[in-house]
Amino acid sequence: MKALDVITIGRSSVDLYGLQVGGRLEDMGSFNKYIGGSPTNIACGAARLGLKAGLITRVGDEHMGRFIREQLQREGVDVDGVVTDPQRLTALVLLGIRDEDTFPLIFYRENCADMALCEDDIRPDYIASARAIVVTGTHLSHLRTEAAVLKALGLARGAGVKTALDIDYRPNLWGVAGHGDGESRYIESKQVTEKLQSALHVFDLIVGTEEEFHIAGGSMDTVTALRAVRGVSAATLVCKRGAKGAVAFEAAIPDNLDDGVSGEGFPIEVFNVLGAGDGFFAGLLKGWLDAEGWPTALKYANACGAFAVSRHGCTPAYPSLEELEFFLKRGIERPDLRNDQALEQIHWSTNRHRNHGDDHMDYRIFAFDHRIQLEQMPGYSLEKGGAFKELCLQAAVEVQAGRPGYGILCDSRIGRKALHAASGTGLWIGRPCEWPGSRPLTLEPELGSDYGGLGEWARENVVKVLCFCHPDDDAQIRADQQATVRRLFEASRRNGLEFLLEIIPSKVAPVDDQTTAILIQQFYDLGVFPDWWKLEPMTTAAAWTNTIRAIEKNDRYTRGIVVLGLDAPEAELAASFEVAAGFDLVKGFAVGRTIFGDVARAWMKDEMQDAAAVEEMAKRYRRLCSIWDAARVAAQEKAA
Repeated sequence: MKALDVITIGRSSVDLYGLQVGGRLEDMGSFNKYIGGSPTNIACGAARLGLKAGLITRVGDEHMGRFIREQLQREGVDVDGVVTDPQRLTALVLLGIRDEDTFPLIFYRENCADMALCEDDIRPDYIASARAIVVTGTHLSHLRTEAAVLKALGLARGAGVKTALDIDYRPNLWGVAGHGDGESRYIESKQVTEKLQSALHVFDLIVGTEEEFHIAGGSMDTVTALRAVRGVSAATLVCKRGAKGAVAFEAAIPDNLDDGVSGEGFPIEVFNVLGAGDGFFAGLLKGWLDAEGWPTALKYANACGAFAVSRHGCTPAYPSLEELEFFLKRGIERPDLRNDQALEQIHWSTNRHRNHGDDHMDYRIFAFDHRIQLEQMPGYSLEKGGAFKELCLQAAVEVQAGRPGYGILCDSRIGRKALHAASGTGLWIGRPCEWPGSRPLTLEPELGSDYGGLGEWARENVVKVLCFCHPDDDAQIRADQQATVRRLFEASRRNGLEFLLEIIPSKVAPVDDQTTAILIQQFYDLGVFPDWWKLEPMTTAAAWTNTIRAIEKNDRYTRGIVVLGLDAPEAELAASFEVAAGFDLVKGFAVGRTIFGDVARAWMKDEMQDAAAVEEMAKRYRRLCSIWDAARVAAQEKAA
């Protein structure tokens, strides 16, 4: 069995996508940053559909190059073929959405890294490790990149690897249009036609729009152009026809395009065509490499293209396999797919898992987001509180030791320096936004009355909110708190941030085995789907069973539950861990004062020095991690 299903070769860039829709690119004031470039998009789209994908390209030795490499890894794309070029910058693209027919686009690709791809970057062993390779037309436009592509194709043919071409004609990348004409999709060029036709014979599959086949075939008549391509290539030709879908031709080209093999199409609203072809190709690869037959492969491709044209961005718009299967089974409920709540929930929850790695991983979280508890300690000042939280971070990093599955909860009001320093450490980072102790729930002022402050948060921060609530709450307080949670949840999704909901009913009224499960169902009924739940330690298996049943009934994609500590002694936490670890949906703990409480009180009064504080907190944190790990192992052994 091959290590990879597909390797794509060619362009890799950072896309800065204008957020204001309907205006000129000149007037856009904010942008989202995505990875881009057709081969990069196709690799990511294929990986989302369950194919093992790799990419051969070059990126710069700078922040944007590192972003591409890291995002590819988050998407599950193999980066063994990604070369870091110390001499050149990563390519950049600025683009926007004016209307359904106008998409302003500027390529910043002057001597960029991916156009320095050369024959030395093409390794025979890597090519042979795949079932298929995909190249795009842009890299046939320059002698150096053309040599690299032709070497890869030669190696592939020799190793029995399938070969595919995305014509991907961009006139200004071939030097036949100006910098301001990035949106242009067709300009006639005899030189481009000749260059393409010199390579078409080495492909098993060629994909393009009608305009792209016009350039490949040297004719403005699509049938004539397809016949010209057929004259130099025995490949299966797949012609994309926009709203008419796509057709495949395995042999002779008929007089009418409608006589080709077609697949089911999907009539949806066109919001953004940029990147739709790459999504289409990813879906086509899924069907082609799984030998599903062209009608099914084209159905997959059309569906993936439909997702792309209905959403903002390129790679971020592409579906997961679960999402695709749900869509094909359920069908279209509204033509603007980005506003289909059920579909968007699956899209979010089945693609976010690449952010933190293995969904089966346990999380050991050191929670030092406490504010009131520190402020009430003798010797506290805002400066000392911030300094102490930096010591907490030092202890967390020491215990983490570069390993996954460790995290922190840290606030911004007191712990801003620690919070910002944690970015990039590999720690899971939760950030609270409730005003401490508030009931009804009130949020920290930094969020703003419109919750616009979330737009300033680092994308690796998880929005955490604590709500003191109980099923016996009166109607008004329940309505007020639920409205705040729902609005915060929606703002988190809008800003691409994961959401953790912490509920503590025991501080409001007595609880039983049903209390937490009832509360959880109430939030789901509101349309709130937390990525994470943070829950009180429950002492009975029945309470945990009811709680987990309520979550799984509503959201089988949730990341899971972390257990909070409530300043419990270590022995009590060990007992609660023993019960909780028996349930797979419980992913670990988020404990704070048990680790830092005594240390903070001594440190604030200058009775303990920095090094001793870090050492003691690391010791306590490490011991809790060991207790949790032992409880999990014991539960697994018992289940076996």
